Amino acid sequence: MPRTTGELLGLLELEQLDTDLFRGPQPVTSLQRSFGGQVLAQALAAAYRTMPAERTAHSLNAYFLRPGSPATPILYLVEPTRDGRTFSQRRVVARQDGRPIFSMVCSFHVHEEGLDHADAIPADVPPPERCRPAAQVLGERSARRAAFWEAEWGALDARYITEPGDAAQRGAARLMLWIKAESKLPDDPRVHQMVLAYLSDISLLSVSVLAHPVEFLSPRLQAASIDHAMWFHRPVRADEWLLYDQSSPSASGGLGFSQGRLFGQDGTLAASCAQEGLIRFLDA
Repeated sequence: MPRTTGELLGLLELEQLDTDLFRGPQPVTSLQRSFGGQVLAQALAAAYRTMPAERTAHSLNAYFLRPGSPATPILYLVEPTRDGRTFSQRRVVARQDGRPIFSMVCSFHVHEEGLDHADAIPADVPPPERCRPAAQVLGERSARRAAFWEAEWGALDARYITEPGDAAQRGAARLMLWIKAESKLPDDPRVHQMVLAYLSDISLLSVSVLAHPVEFLSPRLQAASIDHAMWFHRPVRADEWLLYDQSSPSASGGLGFSQGRLFGQDGTLAASCAQEGLIRFLDA
């Protein structure tokens, strides 16, 4: 995973190989699989390369078909499926080593005035300055030291509001983080959406195991994202603090389902997302 915001932006600079065909670079990482949020963000970047400037993404629905390898670049083929008066749709398929690893349908919209309401930001949440960095918490709760997580998550500043395993959290499938890019991003709102897509995958599936006596990073558990949906409600800067409020309404049959809401620190409801993933116990 990228270690700086500059490296993260570099991942979003796709090389155009042909009409509607793009190649995405890979970061330096010690992980064996490509991070799902990276593929999600690069697919959105590829779709945006085929889109008029006045249209911005309002929703995406994606499936992770196979694990991606960080050893080779990923190809993104964009299919322009519709361009209407106010809406456009794109289908994106990511391929690696000749096989599809990911598919996404994304919808874009010209901004219109209309009805406006939103959920309020959760109350009584401590500010980021009073919350511990996620790398420190994970360094204590996983087999890898904090330095590993600081390197792998270096492009993001993430801080746990309620830490996994806290007594107050026990039995509750809910997790809240403060999160943002570690340094300033360009003003382009499309870039901020790409970074929101990137960070939305950082912890969402893990929430589905919080109500159970097993660690998400345990070698006893096989976990993998299967699908990911996201809705962009209002513009927000991804280089300013965002409250990521996540919960898991259900886990059954080896699958965990989680939902998340991303709020600006001023209370703006910026985006919502949902994900289902594999959470399979392995034989001891």
